[in-house]
Formats: sequence, C-alpha cells, structure tokens
Amino acid sequence: MSSSAAPAFKPFNLALIQLGQVGPDKAANLQHAREMILRAARGDGGAKPKADLVVLPECFNSPYGHVHFPVYAETIAFVPGRPYDVAASASKSVKMLSAAAREAGVWLVGGSIPERDTTDSKLYNTATVYSPQGDLVAIHRKVHLFDIDIPGKITFKESETLTGGKTINCFDTDFARVGLGICYDVRFPELAMINARRGCQVLIYPGAFNLTTGPLHWELLQRARAIDQQVYFSMCSPARDMTAGYHAWGHSMVVDPMGKVIAEAGHEEDIVYAHIDPQTFHDARAGIPVTTQRRFDVYADVSA
Repeated sequence: MSSSAAPAFKPFNLALIQLGQVGPDKAANLQHAREMILRAARGDGGAKPKADLVVLPECFNSPYGHVHFPVYAETIAFVPGRPYDVAASASKSVKMLSAAAREAGVWLVGGSIPERDTTDSKLYNTATVYSPQGDLVAIHRKVHLFDIDIPGKITFKESETLTGGKTINCFDTDFARVGLGICYDVRFPELAMINARRGCQVLIYPGAFNLTTGPLHWELLQRARAIDQQVYFSMCSPARDMTAGYHAWGHSMVVDPMGKVIAEAGHEEDIVYAHIDPQTFHDARAGIPVTTQRRFDVYADVSA
C-alpha cells in the first residue's frame, strides 16, 4: 500500500477480458488467456484503441470451486517492496502473465488464481499485477471469503479451502493509482473507501458473481462503490459456461465516478473496452464535493 502521493490522473484505455473456455486443462487455460491478452492489448486487432491496462477475471486458470482450489494452487512467494524474480518463480501462471504483459507492453491485472503460501501452505484467492516490463509489482489476496447460503438458490463456502487475505492493496502506473479487490470484496465498502482515501482514482475487482446474485447486485454494487468514492470502478467476470460447476453472471463492466455504466459485456466471451477520462473524475468531485465534506469529527476516518 503506497503512502506517497498518487500519480497525476491521465487518460488511458482499459480492456476487460471476459474469458471463456476455462476447463480442467490448466495449460490450455493459460494459453487461451495469453492469446486474449495479446488480442486485447492490440485493441481487438485494431478495431479498438490499444489498451494501456488489461484485466483478466477471477480464477482464470482453473475451474471455479472450493474443491478445485487445492488442485490448481500455485506458489508465488511475492514479498511487497522486494524485487521479484519471475524467472525463478514456481508459478506457471505468473510466468505466462509476466511474459504476456512484457510482449504486449501493457499493465496487466492477471485476474486471480488459487495460491498456496510457501510458509504455512494455506490457500488464497490471489490477484497479481504486472508492469509493461513484465515485473510482478503487486498482489491482492481476496480479503472476504464467499460463504453464502441462499435457500433453494445457491450455497457456496470458499472458506472450506481458502483463507482470507489481510492486506489492502493498490499499485501505481504512469497514468493512475489503481486499487484492487476480488469479487465478494465489493460488498464491503470499507475496502474501496480506504483505497480511495489513499489516492486511488480507479478500483478494479476481478469477480465471478453467479446467476442468483448477478442480476440482483452486480451492477448495483459497482455503481454504489463508484458513487460512494467518486472513482472509476470496474469488475471483470469470466464468461458464462452452463456446462461448468459454477455459472458466472458475466456482464464485465466499467462505471464512471458519477455512477454511469460506460462499458458492459453480455455473458459470452468478449473483450470490453473503455476510455478512462480524468475530467469526469474531477468534475464529479467538484460538483458534488463529498470528498471534502466528510465529517471525521462525527465519525472516524477508516483509512487512518
């Protein structure tokens, strides 16, 4: 978590990969993800502006489910603030993502993968971030585990195999400070609030809502977080696969600081592009100045 001043917010192009064809073959999943990263970075073959920041969805290298996490987990051994040797990494996913970011010359939020900690063997749902040089610069371990039970609809317990992360994370590019979360983290506004208070102009959460919670809350929560914090907010979902054990909602989207959805996918595999304009960010904060009207004399600053 950076304590320095955030970079000046500059215009940039964001691409969300709503990845499909995620099956039991990890090597095939990684190869397909790589191809889609390069395609997204090129602007879908030149049809769209070249992306500066590319995002993959939650759990992109394996089927989604608590029974799969231990089987597909990889060790990363990233220590914040220390250089990371990608060449020596034990993670095939990290190596692919690093190489793809470097080849494409883009910032890359590498969705999330199941991670096994090298010290205690606990499992985490972990997002990794790469610079255009291919350096692994940040990770985010999903803080809030998806343990829900809606009778007659869906029951899911990530905590059967996963452990929740304990840190709030962001990274600096040359055009923005970007805050991270994963899926269920979006339901806890404190995480977004702290990142925004620490200078993030953009928040990106790989996620995989389901067919029960997706139509109810997917768009609503993103628009709420965007309006709460007056930031750009985006979630990137896997494509829907009704033959899989978990059915993702899809609808990867980008919401501007006024709560307007400026880009959205359907439910099939797709790449969603959005131009991120800092002027909307500045106008929102000037016109409705909640960022300067907070009453920390009445309630505590959660970022302190």
